[in-house]
This record gives sequence, structure tokens and C-alpha cells, in this order.
Amino acid sequence: MTALSAILTVFATFAAMEFVAWSSHKYIMHGWGWAWHRDHHEPHDKLLEKNDLYGVVGAVASMSMFAVGSPLVLGERAWAPGTWIGLGILFYGLVYTLIHDGLVHQRYFRWVPRKGYAKRLVQAHKLHHATIGKEGGVSFGFVIARDPAVLKRELKQQAQQGIAVVREAAD
Repeated sequence: MTALSAILTVFATFAAMEFVAWSSHKYIMHGWGWAWHRDHHEPHDKLLEKNDLYGVVGAVASMSMFAVGSPLVLGERAWAPGTWIGLGILFYGLVYTLIHDGLVHQRYFRWVPRKGYAKRLVQAHKLHHATIGKEGGVSFGFVIARDPAVLKRELKQQAQQGIAVVREAAD
């Protein structure tokens, strides 16, 4: 692989991971995988959550791609793009950890953004947590955040239709 194609593979993988994260969050974490995700939506004072197991799944995916791309592991059967895909997954995981766990949930540091995209990310994810239970909801991505005003309208509509139970503070 050329250096340019390796770099493009890393960036393409990083971008694709937002779609993977959005869809797995919406359809797995808020679906059949709710047992691992539930404690993330409930108040607690534990250092770790069952939800953190999803990060382990992401790390295994990244390490698996590194192994697929490694001549040390697979010899001549190694697939070079695997290394760069693994790196893209790793970078997404690091950004997810900083934005979601660090900035939004303040698990690692305390900073409340007053403006800009960081504020929009925090607002969008807080609106995601405005529902009670796994049904309905908005803002399932982690890096891309839609306009909070639009998300509020969607939540209100879901509540009116009986799709989601929305906490009082979300109004």
C-alpha cells in the first residue's frame, strides 16, 4: 500500500466508525444488548459500567484488524489494509473515549463547554439520555451531533406518540 492509500484507509475507517457506532448504539445497545447498556442510562457511583464492555468489543475489533494486517501473525497471508483499518478503529475509540466518556459524562475530566461544537455534542447526548428506558430516543452517534432544537422537537413528538418516555428536565 502507498502512504496515501494507508492514510485514506485510516480516515475512511474513522468516518465509517461513526455509522457503525450510531447503528450499533441504536439497534444493539438500545435493542437486544440493553442488558450491557442499561447502567449507562441509570445513575450510579461505580467507576466502571457494564456498558464499558462495548469498548472492549471495539478494542477486540481493532486488535483483530491489526492481526489480520500483520505479517508477524499471518505471514504472507497478511492483508495490509487490516493494519490501517485497525488504526482507524483505534483512533475512533480514542476520540469516543475523550468526547463521550470524558467531555459528555465527565468521567476523566471536568469541563463544561460554553459554545461551539463541543457544547452541541454535550447537549445532543444529554438529550439522548432524556428518555427513560431503551425505547425511542435521539442522537445515537458520538462524534456527529445534530441541532439540539431539532432533537428536542423529535423527543416531544416521540413522547406524544407514546414511542418514548421523556424525563421532565428534557422539556
